[in-house]
Amino acid sequence: MARIVEFLDSLVSALPSPALILDTHSDEIVASNPAAKKLLAADEVIEGIAFSRLIQADLAKFIVFLEEVDHRGEAWSRDIQLFTLHNRSVRCEIHAKILPDDPRHVLLLMIDLDEFSRRAALAETAKIHRGGLEEWKHAEQFFTELERENQLILNAAGEGIYGVNAEGQATFVNRAAREMLGWTAEDLLGRNIHSLIHHHHLNGDVYPAHECKIYQSFRYEQVNRIDDEVFWRKDGKPIRVEYVSTPIYDQQVLVGAVVIFRDITERKENERKLKDALAEVASLRDRLEQENAYLQEAISSERAHHDIVGVSPAIKQVRARIDLVSATDSTVLITGETGTGKALVANAIHKISNRSKRAMIQFKCGSVAADELERELFGVVRGAFADVLRDKPGKLELAHGGTLFLDDVSELPQETQGRLLQFLQTATITRLGDTRVKALDVQVIAAMTDTPESAVKSGKMREDLMYFLNVFPISCAPLRDRPEDIPLLASHLLGVTCKKLNLEAPILTERAVQQMKAYSWPGNVRELRNVIERAAILSAGGKIVLELGASGASSAAPVRQIRTEDQIDDIIRDSMIACLRETNGKVAGANGAASLMNVKPTTFYSRIKRYQITPAEWRSI
Repeated sequence: MARIVEFLDSLVSALPSPALILDTHSDEIVASNPAAKKLLAADEVIEGIAFSRLIQADLAKFIVFLEEVDHRGEAWSRDIQLFTLHNRSVRCEIHAKILPDDPRHVLLLMIDLDEFSRRAALAETAKIHRGGLEEWKHAEQFFTELERENQLILNAAGEGIYGVNAEGQATFVNRAAREMLGWTAEDLLGRNIHSLIHHHHLNGDVYPAHECKIYQSFRYEQVNRIDDEVFWRKDGKPIRVEYVSTPIYDQQVLVGAVVIFRDITERKENERKLKDALAEVASLRDRLEQENAYLQEAISSERAHHDIVGVSPAIKQVRARIDLVSATDSTVLITGETGTGKALVANAIHKISNRSKRAMIQFKCGSVAADELERELFGVVRGAFADVLRDKPGKLELAHGGTLFLDDVSELPQETQGRLLQFLQTATITRLGDTRVKALDVQVIAAMTDTPESAVKSGKMREDLMYFLNVFPISCAPLRDRPEDIPLLASHLLGVTCKKLNLEAPILTERAVQQMKAYSWPGNVRELRNVIERAAILSAGGKIVLELGASGASSAAPVRQIRTEDQIDDIIRDSMIACLRETNGKVAGANGAASLMNVKPTTFYSRIKRYQITPAEWRSI
């Protein structure tokens, strides 16, 4: 074995370039020459070291390389990164050969590419110097003649034109180029023009000459067309340019390049302004589309066609308060049970106010998932979240100059209530993900089923927010407290329903009126509307046929019961469980639990979470 190692040592020592012998079975360096030690270990001993230590992350590439060597007998590669024993990277070309009659050992010859490039540059420099003054004078004479013959054409051209020799030095610059760049001919001629006008990118990054497309033209004989780069003026300001660089020859010998460029700064600025304008138009279009969607929804909603019908003192008081507040921009808080017409009151205020030319934007606070609430209400900018691909105005922005109706305002989370309070205090908002503050002119009308006192006491509403919302309160009385309004309401709803369904209107009898007056109407006017629509379909043009709730006509004078907030929550929770049992857990859809309770599926899901209803409760029976 010692004799083999001695032989291998003598073999590599005779080689002038870095070389080593690798034992492919043990991954061990068994012999190396001084040049290899100097390259890889700063003259330290590397025999006995695992070669894979010098490869690190490129081990897989080296294994593939050895397979090629094994197949072909020898191979070359520049793709394998070597490291010294001191962990310094070395850029090498590796030439590997299998030793004759010894497939276990591989001879690795290494060329230090950085050193090779340095020597090549020195050789090129020496060659140029050896050429002496004659070659330089010949090139100079060529460009001088070219400039003289074409001077009139060059100076008449509107584009900037300049020439460079094979060393990158400017040889001529026409008048247009000098005017665009602010440099004189004396500033540029005979100097490296890249370092004067093309040294940095627009973002401030250094632009190395060897990466420049103009350099590639006079080095590698390439014609390059560039649409958007920058040249730097003498005063340090950049100009956006497009250019073509073309290699030029003297008797089939490459001697430099000609660059023709055009200042496109103004065009690029106009493109930017156009892009910004289009973005603004798109933003306005989105806003108008959303406003129109809300307006169409309001128009198509049946309640938008109803006047506030009734003769009771409660209805007269509501009408009077609507007339009073509609002439102001005061914040309004409408309270009342579900189905008492809170949205109808809000719409009536907006319709006769000075803001009626703009759409009233309605936002149901309990119908949006908690993590989407602030986006919908305050807006969001592109990139604030992964799924946000463009700016989106919130409901407050859409209501600018008009009215925002916040239905079920007590359903807002405490954090969102804080941001709403800030808006009411300052009349400004900031979109999510943005730093810009926008001033808005919005009248806020809020509605909720709780009383202000119970909402604050239960913790559903912040007390400070309630002070700002409850500037002008309007209370909507339940239908059971104003039975005198039932005949007018029933007649009005019957006419609207039959027109909508294209049905013959049935006869509203005194007996039917008395039945309706005797009923407690837990769903208020909304329930009355549904009962009337069902009756219009069942009656087929004859006397009206009513189908009331279980208490129906058999319930004489309705008994009013006062319940605590906890008792009301228990009733709602029990009703939800019953609905889930009825639908076998289905929430959404025509036959879902949300439909049975006449609420939106999102509201139903929110209440499941709020009341902590588990599947075990509705599956227990």
